[in-house]
Amino acid sequence: MTTPPDPHPLVAGARRLAAEVLAPRAEQVDQEGVPASSIEAVKRSGLLGLSAPVEYGGSAAPAAVARETAEILAGACCSTWFVQTQHHTPVMTLAKSELPVREWLLGPLARGELLSGVAYAQLRAYPRVPVRVTRERGGWRFDGTVPWYTGWGLNDVMLLAGVTDTDEALFAFTEARAQPGLRPSPPMRLAALTAARTVSLELDGLWLPEEAVALRTPYETWAAADRPKNTNAGPAVFGITASALGLLADGDPAAQESARVLRGRLDEVRRHAYALADHPVPSERIEERLVVKTRAYDLMRAATTAAVVAGGGRAMDLGSPAQRLAREGMFLLVQGQTAEVRTAHLGSLAAPY
Repeated sequence: MTTPPDPHPLVAGARRLAAEVLAPRAEQVDQEGVPASSIEAVKRSGLLGLSAPVEYGGSAAPAAVARETAEILAGACCSTWFVQTQHHTPVMTLAKSELPVREWLLGPLARGELLSGVAYAQLRAYPRVPVRVTRERGGWRFDGTVPWYTGWGLNDVMLLAGVTDTDEALFAFTEARAQPGLRPSPPMRLAALTAARTVSLELDGLWLPEEAVALRTPYETWAAADRPKNTNAGPAVFGITASALGLLADGDPAAQESARVLRGRLDEVRRHAYALADHPVPSERIEERLVVKTRAYDLMRAATTAAVVAGGGRAMDLGSPAQRLAREGMFLLVQGQTAEVRTAHLGSLAAPY
């Protein structure tokens, strides 16, 4: 009999974090908000440097490890996962940057000394420009509205983006706090993941120095790289699905049979999705990626619905993980959604039986 290989140290660490910190608090966090103590535990885990260069204190882990740790964290507490997952885009932006900000910020982010959020989804509204960036006093002035910013009060810094008068996408770092030219809204009340502390940001003359800039590139160059990303099925979807199946597996024989059948489908869809994610050309096989993504959504919806059904009336209690997973699944249906993904998903839902 072959002994399974030991998990990657970061996978083992994610499992410990999930079992000891995240999962036991998940229902309380869902109702009360992600606490600073959970973020400190994430910082200590080493997971914030998962994809960062080793020379800056990171682990440079392969994509498969990043996906597995995301599944584990999202399945344990989706709100905490969502706060910390924002961090990895700033890290990778700095890892590819040749600008001065890399040298003073990449190390602290990679080592988990600082947590970063992101404020760039508004770029996807182009040619509408919710955030305009203009030259001012040797630096850059930001004006407009960031509709969604997650982790307010938990993040140390943020990666903020806008579009310049010459149609460049410009990304720069600033402290994640109220300051002249930056005003947060009250925390949003959402059907799911209110705990992740999401606000909107009003920008009225926020000035950042040239040294804060991490990326400046023609908008179409950025968009060409960004568009294919959200056509892939996300690991968090599989994490939520697996947790719902875990609830079913602890139920009566009918629930256990549902878990067995759905788990087989989960393994199949996950393998297909990750094979596509590892394809060397991200812009190829887009239609296939979208089909697999919608299949992953369908499977997540089936698993979370089954967990609610198996739980009966008890599943409606806010202390029940079944209803929490169902709401978190609903959130993931629209998280990072683009027009292309929305069109494909709606087409799938409208297809004849």
